[in-house]
Amino acid sequence: MQAGARVPRTLAIGLLVALLVAAPRAVAGEDDSAADLKARTYFVQGEFKQALEIYTRLYVETMHPTYLRNIGRCQQNLGEPDKAIASFREYLRKAKDLSADQRAEIDGYIAEMEQLKRSKASGATASSAAATSAPPPEARPAEPAPVLVGPPTVTAPRAEPADGGPFYTRAWFWVGAAVVVAGAVTAIVLVSADRSPTHGGLGVVDFRNNP
Repeated sequence: MQAGARVPRTLAIGLLVALLVAAPRAVAGEDDSAADLKARTYFVQGEFKQALEIYTRLYVETMHPTYLRNIGRCQQNLGEPDKAIASFREYLRKAKDLSADQRAEIDGYIAEMEQLKRSKASGATASSAAATSAPPPEARPAEPAPVLVGPPTVTAPRAEPADGGPFYTRAWFWVGAAVVVAGAVTAIVLVSADRSPTHGGLGVVDFRNNP
């Protein structure tokens, strides 16, 4: 009886331990499902960054390769080709039971990201070439140095006649000129006159024949 009683007791303890171990897993499964649903909702709404954060956490916790695919899809929509290609290739490496169509779909995503990388590289090259070939900005002419202004130069006014006309229009000028000319003429006449004894006189008078 004692041995028979021990067997059910051992079985009960084993069942209890199994329930205790399975209970956290069930709760974790429910949490993962809720998180996956939330991530899907973010993805549909275009909130790819929030969806990526949830899928990354789920992959770290479960290591399920499907989350790698979802991570790659988020990175693809965020325009991160290098990260998306790495996630998709890791997904193909770990997901062993994929069909041909599923692999072709992932290969298409990888090809799309490779094209995006080439487009970004060519765009960066074109931008760099345009920046190199662009003419330098036109140099602005140097501002002239400020001219120091000193005190104004005062020029003495020229002496002008009282009535404002030139001197040769004055009466006194012509009167003086006439006096000078008359004096010169008189002097010439006096110098050239005949100074002989008979010139201008009465001749020689002989008073001896007069009574």
